[in-house]
Amino acid sequence: MASNEPEHAREEEEAAGAEDEDTGAVVAPIVKLEEVAVTTGEENEDAILDLKAKLYRFDKDGNQWKERGAGTVKFLKHKETGKVRLVMRQSKTLKICANHLIFPKMTVQEHSGNEKSCVWHAPDFADGELKDEMFCIRFASVDNCKTFMEKFQEIAESQEKKEENKDASAAAGLLEKLSVEDKKDEEKPKEESKEEASVADKVDKASESKQEEKPDSST
Repeated sequence: MASNEPEHAREEEEAAGAEDEDTGAVVAPIVKLEEVAVTTGEENEDAILDLKAKLYRFDKDGNQWKERGAGTVKFLKHKETGKVRLVMRQSKTLKICANHLIFPKMTVQEHSGNEKSCVWHAPDFADGELKDEMFCIRFASVDNCKTFMEKFQEIAESQEKKEENKDASAAAGLLEKLSVEDKKDEEKPKEESKEEASVADKVDKASESKQEEKPDSST
């Protein structure tokens, strides 16, 4: 039985099949892209906490909570200074939605009516300028929220102790400097008295020599 398929249709299929065959040819890219080093600003810091969460900030003008983003919240400790900051980025865009240092005497507390959330105040730098913000963060579990709060308070207390040690060291240095200056002041009069004594000795000797040179009036 003869095929009713037109001849030109079969030729098109054969040509299409030939196009799909791997010829083994290597096509060089027109533009060569070089690898670019991407920096995050976190290269000199170590992450001491890393949790998934959703962040809100309180809008004073609207008197309501507004979502800032869902992503990963971290506590990052600087390798040299020892300072710790809280950083949170949105999951997809990696946009920073919180960025502030943990200062001494900072406190965090559970959000009323929700054991998975907690709130705190901080001078935040996420928008490129310092703003006093009130944050609320919500976690997927109560345990994660407790872990965050405990680590937050632990860091704040450690920073406070560091400041106290720094102040104590500065005070000790000042006292040591004052004591050194006092010793110098005490030694200075002694040196002056030695100089005065040597001058007095010279005067006495000069007087004695004059007495010896004076002629005897009895002769």
